[in-house]
Amino acid sequence: MERPSLEVNLPDTHEEGKLYVVDSLNNLNKLNICPDESQHSLDEEENTAGTGESMAGSNSRNQYLFFVTFIFTLIVSLALVSFVIFLIFQTRNEMDQISSRLLSEKKNIEDLKKINNIILKHLNQSGIK
Repeated sequence: MERPSLEVNLPDTHEEGKLYVVDSLNNLNKLNICPDESQHSLDEEENTAGTGESMAGSNSRNQYLFFVTFIFTLIVSLALVSFVIFLIFQTRNEMDQISSRLLSEKKNIEDLKKINNIILKHLNQSGIK
């Protein structure tokens, strides 16, 4: 099957006529170059792009996706902050327990020093060296 020539001698016409001829040549070129399936998809793209429906659908889809992502991020942030607050309270409780143990051990060490001093004085007084 022969391909028709894409070269056309354009007669001297008005600007609108020239644009119509060029548009017709572009459509003819699409028919000759693109297979039927891809041409159908190109026609659909041209139709939807002309009306702006695809842009509106895409825009609302992007807004919905942004909203869902924003809500998900807020929930994750709230969970992380709650976990950090829990860890702070848990650490504070542990530090209080350790502090109370250290104070009791300090008292025990002071008591042992006093007992040691008493024993040393008693040994020195009894004369046992």
